[in-house]
Amino acid sequence: MIYFDHAATTPVRPEVVAVIQESLIEDYGNPSSTYALGRRTRQHIDQARRIFASSVKADPADIIITSCGTESNNTAIIPTALALEGKGKHLITSATEHHAVLHPMHYLEELGFEVTYLSVDDTGRVTLQSVMDAVREDTILVSLMYANNEVGSINPIAEIGSFLAEKNILFHTDAVQAFGSETIDVRQQHIDLLSVSAHKINGPKGIGFLYRKNSLHLPNFIHGGSQENDHRGGTENTPYIRGFAKAIALMEIEREESNRKKRGLGNYFLSELEKSGVPFECNGVYPEGVPHILNLWLPGMRSDKMLIQCDLKGIMLAAGSACTAGSLEPSHVLEAMYGKGNPRATESLRISFGPDNTTDEADTLISLLKSIHNKQYKNG
Repeated sequence: MIYFDHAATTPVRPEVVAVIQESLIEDYGNPSSTYALGRRTRQHIDQARRIFASSVKADPADIIITSCGTESNNTAIIPTALALEGKGKHLITSATEHHAVLHPMHYLEELGFEVTYLSVDDTGRVTLQSVMDAVREDTILVSLMYANNEVGSINPIAEIGSFLAEKNILFHTDAVQAFGSETIDVRQQHIDLLSVSAHKINGPKGIGFLYRKNSLHLPNFIHGGSQENDHRGGTENTPYIRGFAKAIALMEIEREESNRKKRGLGNYFLSELEKSGVPFECNGVYPEGVPHILNLWLPGMRSDKMLIQCDLKGIMLAAGSACTAGSLEPSHVLEAMYGKGNPRATESLRISFGPDNTTDEADTLISLLKSIHNKQYKNG
């Protein structure tokens, strides 16, 4: 088995599993209870919250613990828009966002909001100028992803954030793909709302957090108890919260070396693929994007057929976002970058590396791609 789909999800680290197992046994007290067992569980959650906050240079009170990046995005976008509709009903996002942003925007359009979907350049990035041109007097929220989950391109977050802060317009960024590799400082980058998910950094699925600037008094997205400073009802998932905190602690210790390994393997892959004679071009701005994502256009080689051949050989990768798995639709990201009908949207692969991938694994994939290309050339 060769796993080249770390942008979709990552294996849970053994150290994280150990923390979760320990918590499942020991932290069975309800953290809202006043007796000692509940208080001890609450202390574990408070410690994790401090780790979450420190990872983005925020205050612990600014963190709302959620179930995933999708919930974080929905919580950042929908209640914020509804709370501010008295000031305006214009929202801005991009055409290349994850569906966890696009679908909430579509929902708000049904409620009477107007959404501007910014186009991107052929690197997959939104420009500061396009944001400046789109802003209006009634603009209340801008939501732009930190790094694209399909091609890895990084948006100019700090520059956009600074401009929007001057305009007193709220800025949300989906940082799910960037969190593991990029250093994030919500204050310096003028970010008001930021979404993160654990399973992209070797933590468990089903846990994430939303940073929201403490001065923002968002209405509840999930109603119930008074958990999360009265922002999200529901008894806290203490084992996964602790597991997420452990994954962040490991990530911060190992980030620099992990980035170096992933970037080195990507460079090796491109060099060896070029030597193999398989024609290709990079989609996006590799190596300037996040280090773990490499998106390749392989002219004349259909994505769906390549994925089948890879699966038969035990090689796991993707053609786009994992959240559109099973769909035969072309990549909306590549269509936004290169235009509808462009063959790149149906002839590209996303290879996303982890720190434990090897050059031997890269060689195996290259050999398979060469075989597919040679058979197609011979038959064509």
